[in-house]
Amino acid sequence: MATSQDDMKLTFRKFEDGEHTWSSMHDKIFVADESHKCPVYVHRTPPCQGSCPSGEDIRGWLQIVRGIEKPPKDVSWQEYAFRRSTDANPFPAMMGRVCPAPCEDGCNRNEVEDFVGINAVEQFIGDSAYEGGFKFESPALQTDKKVAIIGGGPAGMSAAYHLRRRGIASCIFDDHDKLGGMMEYGIPGYRIPRTHLTHEINRIVEMGDIEVRTNTRVGKDVTVEELEKEFDAILWAIGCKTGRGLPVEGWEGTPNCVSGVAFLEAYNKGDLQVTADKVVCVGGGDTSIDVVSVARRLGKISTINEKERPEEVIHGYTAHDAALTAAREGAEVTLTALFPKEEMTATEHEVRDALHEGVTILNEVMPIALVKDDSGRATALRMAKCEIKDGRPTPVEGTEFDIEADLIVSAIGQGGDLAGLEDFDNGRGLMDSDQFYQIPNRPGHFVAGDIIRPHLLTTAIGQASIAAESIEHYLKNESQVKRPKVDKHHFNLLAKLSEANLSPIEFHPEGDMRGTSSANYAVHNYEDRASSEIIPHDKLFLGHFSYTPRIKRKEHGPGAEEVLGHFEERYDCYTDEEAKAEADRCMSCGMCFECDNCVIYCPQDAVYRVKKDESTTGRYVATDYSRCIGCHICSDVCPTGYIDMAMGE
Repeated sequence: MATSQDDMKLTFRKFEDGEHTWSSMHDKIFVADESHKCPVYVHRTPPCQGSCPSGEDIRGWLQIVRGIEKPPKDVSWQEYAFRRSTDANPFPAMMGRVCPAPCEDGCNRNEVEDFVGINAVEQFIGDSAYEGGFKFESPALQTDKKVAIIGGGPAGMSAAYHLRRRGIASCIFDDHDKLGGMMEYGIPGYRIPRTHLTHEINRIVEMGDIEVRTNTRVGKDVTVEELEKEFDAILWAIGCKTGRGLPVEGWEGTPNCVSGVAFLEAYNKGDLQVTADKVVCVGGGDTSIDVVSVARRLGKISTINEKERPEEVIHGYTAHDAALTAAREGAEVTLTALFPKEEMTATEHEVRDALHEGVTILNEVMPIALVKDDSGRATALRMAKCEIKDGRPTPVEGTEFDIEADLIVSAIGQGGDLAGLEDFDNGRGLMDSDQFYQIPNRPGHFVAGDIIRPHLLTTAIGQASIAAESIEHYLKNESQVKRPKVDKHHFNLLAKLSEANLSPIEFHPEGDMRGTSSANYAVHNYEDRASSEIIPHDKLFLGHFSYTPRIKRKEHGPGAEEVLGHFEERYDCYTDEEAKAEADRCMSCGMCFECDNCVIYCPQDAVYRVKKDESTTGRYVATDYSRCIGCHICSDVCPTGYIDMAMGE
């Protein structure tokens, strides 16, 4: 007769006799049996990294900040985290402030309580680099060939950086006074401090062998044919800097109807100092939020001269005198969007901040007509409630209403400016690309960033990194290499072992070839699936992680009464202690974080810590397979999903 469940003691063989339901997670951990399978240590990509368009090794730099992965001798942990972060993205201070952080949406910690504050830690890394004056290395040139990069925005600067790291020189052409693209001319300074942006741009240029030609428009000041003669490859990273007008009759040619791109550029150049009494912006994305937030800060002038109206500045006819700001008052600002608030494409906290600053947001409405006065100026925007049918907005009959407006801004999308470059136009105001970011049927021409499809800054940066690799293959007359399924910047165990002077020794056939040889010819019982697998939360032992609230950055978002003239930065940076504490919330999905669970719970003492002088990230524990009975306990209690019972499958 089987022993009853109540009489059975808590042992590793508790459920061997009879079938019983699990009474608790504690019991489940201690259930074991023998099998033919033994543990293998498997590296997989965490979902934060899988969700990052620039492919940063997020888990890696969080491990460094929290103190698990140690820096090399004479390198601070702050600089080491900076180096790891910038393997993929040379703009940590910028991304930590304005990236909408899809990595946080994908974070497995959401299954416990809340995502890890990846964005905030990245800002800390970027600001630490700014304060510490960290520089990029300048590797020797590997070729005398040179690449032309058209556009000095996030994609162009990222491409120059990644090419230079590969030992390839470049020349950046940009039609503005300054480099930076949308980071300089699109995003307001209270979101991106210009001191930090300039520093991060200069840090790239200071690598050397990166020539810069500003105020030079390709297709006008220099021809494509001239570039092809002077350079060995060309990367097009010209972005999308023309705004789409509203699809209503009479939009074009109406003076006080402008694009969001033009509005923000006039502001960021310092030309636009005040705006209008009543501003209406149509959009729903981050650009529209920037427009309305800037408009609330600039305010209006009640007795402004007609020649100083904001549209005159936006169209480039004049520039405001800064003295105007002394008399400004609050402006009435309205944002309209086709979709419900929860479906707007703008970042959630940006929408929240805009509402807090006094912006009125009208959702599920669409523009149907302009209302003009006898002079041809718009005095109102006629709207209607709308429904989405077959993917298209449709006005609801009988719901029309007018919003009074002195300035109407369209922020419904952007396109490329291909004047003089019409041969590259794919018919949609953009450029085509293959998976290697080559322009089809144009050998030596590559493309990256918004000119392929407008998206995030981090997307443009990630595309430029891949394009740089493709350009290197092209310059070497090599075939393009098939991109991996999970195309990110991954932790490299062999590189880490080399850094720690623990590389496997060179194999000599005349040496000991026995399977039991103790010679360190290879990395044993380790499998790298990072380029093919993203680890989901159900592969983790979530019971290991206790409730730990996210540390939020201190915010300085002004309310409706304080917003006028408020241009200070919104977020404080973490302190060292806050950054470490937040990084410590990372669950290290897919990589050992040295918790000792497997060592503690192994009933056979088969799992053991690697000797200290032989240990490094990813090689903290090992298994004595002469002791292992295949009980699965180490795999069950591994919080990070790093242990698979895969040997013997």
